[in-house]
Amino acid sequence: MNILDYTAVELSAAIKKGEVTVVEATEAVLAQIEQKEAELNCYVTLDKEGALAQANDIQKKIDAGELTGPLAGVPVAIKDNMCTEGMLTTCSSKILGNFIPTYTSEAVINLQKAGAVILGKTNMDEFAMGSTTETSAFGATKNPWNTEHVPGGSSGGSAAAVAADECFYALGSDTGGSIRQPASYCGVVGMKPTYGTVSRYGLIAYGSSLDQIGPLAKDVTDCATILETIASHDLKDSTSVERDTDFTKALVDDVKGMKIGIPRSYFGDGLDADVKEKVLAAAKVLEEKGAIVEEFDLDLVEYAIPTYYTIADAEASSNLERFDGVKYGFRAEDCDELHQMYKRSRSQGFGPEVKRRIMLGSFVLSSGYYDAYYLKALKVKALIKKSFDEAFAKYDMILGPCAPTTAPKLGASLSDPMKMYLGDIYTISVNLAGLPGISVPCGVDKNGLPIGLQLIGDCFNEKKLIQAAYSYEQARGKFSLRAKEGK
Repeated sequence: MNILDYTAVELSAAIKKGEVTVVEATEAVLAQIEQKEAELNCYVTLDKEGALAQANDIQKKIDAGELTGPLAGVPVAIKDNMCTEGMLTTCSSKILGNFIPTYTSEAVINLQKAGAVILGKTNMDEFAMGSTTETSAFGATKNPWNTEHVPGGSSGGSAAAVAADECFYALGSDTGGSIRQPASYCGVVGMKPTYGTVSRYGLIAYGSSLDQIGPLAKDVTDCATILETIASHDLKDSTSVERDTDFTKALVDDVKGMKIGIPRSYFGDGLDADVKEKVLAAAKVLEEKGAIVEEFDLDLVEYAIPTYYTIADAEASSNLERFDGVKYGFRAEDCDELHQMYKRSRSQGFGPEVKRRIMLGSFVLSSGYYDAYYLKALKVKALIKKSFDEAFAKYDMILGPCAPTTAPKLGASLSDPMKMYLGDIYTISVNLAGLPGISVPCGVDKNGLPIGLQLIGDCFNEKKLIQAAYSYEQARGKFSLRAKEGK
């Protein structure tokens, strides 16, 4: 068996049995990166020497019985907005192009404790602002299924790296769909947990009330295992929640009696015919396995996009205020006085999409418009949460697409920002309400591009989503780019 064919959990089991060494697994991934990276551009920073040194140390600990967890020895990639001590962390922005943190994010620390081999940092939309990974200061990432198309965003580098076997799994962050949408576009599994499940300590903030770290993986088993590993209560994050995190117990092939609601508004105008067909076919599979599937009306969905962009951009304008060229990051040269240095550093350091969102966020927070826009958005956010609460009083979960279309061509979205924003229609409500959501591949369109099925659960009900996703996956069979290519 080729090492790259293993899932993360399978690889760790093989390492413990002595069938593969951690160094061999790391070398196999590094060789794949060397072969594919020039074409795909998944990584901003790759630490080859560090990864091989980690692999040697971890192998010794596994041999000594010190590391026994299900991810021990498995190489992982980290999205470039999670701080890692001593390793460049840029948020794919020129303004942080030289930033090396002195501390590590809690989610990454949890992986290190579990024996993960950190390969490097993956490309992303600048400061996680975008849906295509084209706003990166380091160039666009390409979709491994078809390099003329985007991988999605903002965690596009992580999703593409998993799909192209440039890592065995990756961490992403999800502010409005930034894990689930690229997972859908790249044919991998991605999960956004309930807000507060994974510590945000060390995650460079975009929208603090919406951001959540989660896994991108080859299958649902890996996804549940990674989430179980990174989820923890953290006193360094005031929004962190103490809760049960035994997600792997939900890996059960059984959906009998589960009530699944399908919002009628999710399948109206604007949804690609192939996406609609495959997602409804997936719903049929779950129904045939014993789930009760019904259509229903989910209110206020049409208000989700303006609500999200008002709140997210307001929080972004506040969070990105700290990047001013004074203490760290990029500083413009030849500045005679302080305000000139601020202005030039930010003008030269931030890309156009980030500037657009900072300006919009500053506008909605300004004294004359705070009540008209920001306060109103907060009220609509509460109504959207109430609408989901009413749905979950009747249903165990909600089923729908992840995105209206499959991956668009490179350049198609950047020319029309509104079109890019509208592509988030099915994902952003989940963040506004703090809910968990998972994307699982459910087929390909007529052009051979992957389609993702999205399952949305009530707060802290990840286990139901994992069980339903796992059950669907068992019926669907193997799905990967390697399987498509016959490797």
